[in-house]
Amino acid sequence: MQRLFTLIFILLSLSAPPAKAADKLVVILDWFVNPDHATLLVAQEKGYFTAAGLEVELIAPADPNDPPKLVAAGKADLAISYQPQLHVQVDQGLPLRRIATLVSTPLNSLVVLADGPIKSIADLKGRKVGFSVGGFEDALLSAMLRKAGLSLADVTLINVNFSLSPALISGQVDAVIGAFRNFELNQMDIVKRPGRAFFVEEEGVPAYDELIVVAHADRLGDGKLRRFVDALEAAAQFLVNHPKESWAMFIKGRKELNDELNKRAFRDTLPRFALRPGALDQARYLRMARFLKDQGLIKEVQSMENYAVELK
Repeated sequence: MQRLFTLIFILLSLSAPPAKAADKLVVILDWFVNPDHATLLVAQEKGYFTAAGLEVELIAPADPNDPPKLVAAGKADLAISYQPQLHVQVDQGLPLRRIATLVSTPLNSLVVLADGPIKSIADLKGRKVGFSVGGFEDALLSAMLRKAGLSLADVTLINVNFSLSPALISGQVDAVIGAFRNFELNQMDIVKRPGRAFFVEEEGVPAYDELIVVAHADRLGDGKLRRFVDALEAAAQFLVNHPKESWAMFIKGRKELNDELNKRAFRDTLPRFALRPGALDQARYLRMARFLKDQGLIKEVQSMENYAVELK
């Protein structure tokens, strides 16, 4: 009898259809894992990617400049990037398209010491301004200064690499451009040297999507991408509905992230996550393209489909 049962089990096993393997997607992050990536991590930990038939691998880059280039070269499926960077890279001929948004408002800001002498942007005349990455940050600062009746010639730019808040706190510079309002402001507050931010979108710069997902232009018809975006939307809804549970998922297996700075940054980023990651505001992308052309960072404003798509 036992042999009969064994034989039946074997026959049933042989006749059963094999389990369908999940489709793999490699996603290169823009930087080390941080609260800006919470939608991705919740989608992974909550099982939304798995439910969509996807096996998603998230990889932090060795060089933050590489992720979009790896996608353009076909060496990764998706990359996390920034809307302004996308415009510049498309202008350079890279075959990239935005397919989703993670953080839908600018995070970039101009930061000064709250108790310092800079009370308005006009007070920057003759002062030192620190920056990390040339190009776009110069353009942001130029637009903000112009609104205050100044120009880049009225300030001294100093490359402080990625030591924005330390350079400001130490007095090396009087202001920094490129500071993320959810990180640097919290970092400064924690060490009892609070800062004050001038928000770029309130000072002459068009609003834009801060963190986006880019894919190769030739792969937009791949059904895996639509399933990926749908999983992101489910995660975004869970994030805002269940922030405490989402925080627990964010730090699960990542004890190095469980600190005061990340807790505060997570809290401050919550209202900025895109609730409909796949939705596309075409006018926003065209406004930024025109802004970058006016700033001399791109040669021409291209047609909308060359920048971003809303997957079907």
